[in-house]
Amino acid sequence: MDPYAMTTGVLRNPDFLRFLSSHVANELGANISRVALPLVAVLALHAGPAEVGVLSSLQTAAFLLLGLPAGVWVGRMRKRRVMMVSDLAKFVLLGSIPVASALGLLTIEMMFVVALLAGGAQVFNDVADQTYLPDLISAAQLTDGNAKLEVVRAGAFLAGPGVGGTLVQLLSAPRTMLATALGALASVLLLSTIRAPDKPPADVERTPLLRGIGEGLAYVWRNRLLRAFVASSAIGNMCVSGVLALSVLFLAETVQLSPGAVGALLMSGGIGGLLGGLTSNWVAQRVGSARMTWLAVTVGAPFGLLLPMTQADWRVVFFALTSIMISWSATLMNVGQITYRQLVTPEQLLGRVNASVRFMTWGIMPLGALMGGLVAQQVGVRQTLWVLMAGRLLAFVPLLFSPLPRMREFSEARARS
Repeated sequence: MDPYAMTTGVLRNPDFLRFLSSHVANELGANISRVALPLVAVLALHAGPAEVGVLSSLQTAAFLLLGLPAGVWVGRMRKRRVMMVSDLAKFVLLGSIPVASALGLLTIEMMFVVALLAGGAQVFNDVADQTYLPDLISAAQLTDGNAKLEVVRAGAFLAGPGVGGTLVQLLSAPRTMLATALGALASVLLLSTIRAPDKPPADVERTPLLRGIGEGLAYVWRNRLLRAFVASSAIGNMCVSGVLALSVLFLAETVQLSPGAVGALLMSGGIGGLLGGLTSNWVAQRVGSARMTWLAVTVGAPFGLLLPMTQADWRVVFFALTSIMISWSATLMNVGQITYRQLVTPEQLLGRVNASVRFMTWGIMPLGALMGGLVAQQVGVRQTLWVLMAGRLLAFVPLLFSPLPRMREFSEARARS
């Protein structure tokens, strides 16, 4: 690593700036796709609700199908090369949609295949991404670096749907998919300009697949704090995914807001994530990285109880405030726990550990969405939101019985390991 990067701010590291810029292109394209992809199905192919639902599920199915083996495979490869190949695959896959549409060859079945394969490419990209950052910046800069990446993700989440909607109106939905493909291509080009060597794989012994998966899961289980982070995130993600599944229905039918108001309120989560990314390094410097992670969970959770009280009057602000605070606290939590993993996990295991954590904390989300819908059908939407937000309060319990409340900095854990 460049010694210059060890002693200066993370934004003074030219390679990190290139890495950050690749995220800007990639994340903005991906969030434009959140709007454009289903609109292609609806507007160009006249897909029904069931087909749109299948398309949406296929976009994330790869996290369950490939999440664990991806950690082993990424450990056998150069991380930057994995990201570049993944982005190039997304460029080809997403770029095929406007081409097929122009030729009159686009079908819903093709959309299904593209969604599934592009989701698979994203799985590899995500695992390599979190594993690569410690190769690029110093350990002391990891909190700041992860915070900057969260700012990009939150900003793209906030701006992407609006940009996507505008482009669909100006260009049509299929042509807008070209913008998402070009974002992936721009990411490839920016990653290729990074001057730091792309380190060879740490897993030189090429651990067998099942053994490698087992080693990643076992490392997470043996580390008390990693185990607590996974349990806390799984509880929070399960409840929040149920809330997200019901949010549009709640705002549109129960609260009876206009479509424009619904869209504006759903964007408020992006504001919270952006604020979290901007403030996390500042908070970590003042209270400590470990204490920041603990406080984020305990401070943010009670605001969730405001959400079910949302009404079509001044109390509409309850939904926005809840979304902002939950996203803010989740971002601080993510910055903290990702930094901790990067600090304490041996290099040869980091890809497998990242994949194991992602599998366990994201794999629970479809269950939460399904649970939210089933319960709401029986007891009502508002009542279900009370249950889900009360359940989310329990996310702090695994952390309460971990070493985290007694720590100030994650460097303490690294010194002990």
